[in-house]
Amino acid sequence: MLSLDVRDFFERNLADTQPGYVLRQSQVELSLAIEQAMHENSILIAEAGTGTGKTWAYLVPAFASLRKVIVSTGTRALQDQLFRKDAPMIKKALGLPIHIALLKGRGNYLCHFHYKRLVDDEHAQLKNQQEAEHLKEIKIFFQKTQTGDKSDCAKVPDSASIWSRVTSTKENCLNKDCPYIDECFVAKARANARDADVVVVNHALFFADIALRQEADIDLLPVADVVIFDEAHQLPDVATQFLGSTISLSDIDRVQKEILIHATTHVKSSADWEKLCNLVKHSCLELRLEGRDIEDMPGKKAVFDTLPNPERFLSELDNLLNHIDTLSRVLGQVAEHHIDLQEVYKRLHSYHVILHQWTYPEHYEKEDKNTYVRWVEFGTQQLRFSRAPLSVKNFANFKRPDQSWILTSATLSVNKQFTHFQAQLGLFNATCQSWESPFNYAEKAVMYVPSDLPHVKDFMYEQKFIDLLVPFIQRTPGGVLILCTTLRAVEVLGDLLLEAFDKVGINRAVLRQGESAHRVLVDKFRQEGNAVLIGSASFWEGVDFPGDLVTLVAIDKLPFAPPDDPVLEARIDECRKRGGNPFMEIQIPMATIALKQGAGRLIRTENDCGVLIIGDERLVSQRYSKLLWNSLPNFYRTQNKQVALDFWSEPTTS
Repeated sequence: MLSLDVRDFFERNLADTQPGYVLRQSQVELSLAIEQAMHENSILIAEAGTGTGKTWAYLVPAFASLRKVIVSTGTRALQDQLFRKDAPMIKKALGLPIHIALLKGRGNYLCHFHYKRLVDDEHAQLKNQQEAEHLKEIKIFFQKTQTGDKSDCAKVPDSASIWSRVTSTKENCLNKDCPYIDECFVAKARANARDADVVVVNHALFFADIALRQEADIDLLPVADVVIFDEAHQLPDVATQFLGSTISLSDIDRVQKEILIHATTHVKSSADWEKLCNLVKHSCLELRLEGRDIEDMPGKKAVFDTLPNPERFLSELDNLLNHIDTLSRVLGQVAEHHIDLQEVYKRLHSYHVILHQWTYPEHYEKEDKNTYVRWVEFGTQQLRFSRAPLSVKNFANFKRPDQSWILTSATLSVNKQFTHFQAQLGLFNATCQSWESPFNYAEKAVMYVPSDLPHVKDFMYEQKFIDLLVPFIQRTPGGVLILCTTLRAVEVLGDLLLEAFDKVGINRAVLRQGESAHRVLVDKFRQEGNAVLIGSASFWEGVDFPGDLVTLVAIDKLPFAPPDDPVLEARIDECRKRGGNPFMEIQIPMATIALKQGAGRLIRTENDCGVLIIGDERLVSQRYSKLLWNSLPNFYRTQNKQVALDFWSEPTTS
């Protein structure tokens, strides 16, 4: 480890070299605790309130350790910010020749094979004119990019449909058999990561690496001495998603169509390809027909134990598996004849394995000693089969004895306790510490919980909630963020708000989740300056609107997880069976973390100010209210509407 006085570095070096840097004692203490955990190869769970400066707090000891470090973030946006801004700044301040690498999942990089196949195919069908325009931009990007990272192709949004046709997946990547392996952007990025001192990844890639190591003893990430998980509150959900699997009938139907095209083109006489593919196609149709009753079930979902007509459904599923297996074996005998055949064979084989795991979990669960939740979703023209672990407590087992783990976020504790987070990930031996935000919430913000709104289940609740918000919107000088617990509420509140604006003459743009891509909405909201943005889950965290961009945050209801989540249902059932209280052990902690994230959207810098409105009276009227209440920042709190309105002395021009 480099001989570095962490305290002195923050007090002198950063203060001298970074204009506007404000020394925070909590940041220094956090950094020292991280340095100690790295020295001891231990696990530190560190909750640091907004404004503590946790990114710099972990980068300084990480760089100074001179050890191999992986930093895993919650989103690709945070990943890019770390790599392009924060890490280079600390590297420069320390004066160290540290090699920093950025590594994302394969779907973030242009794939030479799929790109060239699309461009060279004269009969390639593009969905619309927008895809054609996007492909033109990607062609220009392909000629000049050194990394193939699609986030660098500014004129094509990350969400554009064309990307799925010019990037690869685990199922359709040809790996060493690819004719472009020497040029592969993914391979180059991974090689760069292996050589780097510090590798910046995201949680999805970290767990994809764990899953692949378990399945095939193949690694995506280099072995590290230190792993830092930023936005660590997301880990349980990401682990659940990536240690499970999903396959839809539309995936299978799509690949059988491609097999028919490529097989009849390259090896037409070797088998009756039309018959083999039609058997798969027909089985998909029969299975979807057999599962049509799922459409009438809550959320259009059925866990395995509640499948309607289970014997007939499973019989049709077995038929499909048999037909896929037959097609796969025949295709495997000729796949080496052409690269296109190899690609579709690899994909079909992968789909067969995923579907077989779903159907016969007993063949797999003995090996990993975990129980999986299985469910089916009924959608337009498809059925989707999903499988997820009931518990991710084995996460702790992936830490090596000679490794240190740092897990940090602004929202890890519930009522100052870390037991829920520790139990989710099996991190019972971790050291847990917390640092309050340095912001003066009591002076900068008011939290208002109305006492006169109807219960959230009352049919008039949405209308009354909007009626209550209007005078606040008239007075607030900046933008308004309305956070909802469902997409339905986004639509309903949006319609009611537009009606209210017409009545009282408020001239503010109303932006709703679902109208445009997430990034487009965020950019437009920033540009407007005083718009109202109404969003659900993806806007409760990860969006940053400092200053007057947001001066009013309104939350419609306490964010209890939806009851139709199959994994949550299974975990609640398991808790109940062992004599626990699932509401207090699972649902309240989850709601608390989510509420802390939502409330945290209001004050982002020490100069921010504003009003937080939580329209759900259960925050103050229930036995569990104190747990939620005590977990929130120390806002000035009131149930008096006039006191909250008086936070702004005069109405603004709207």
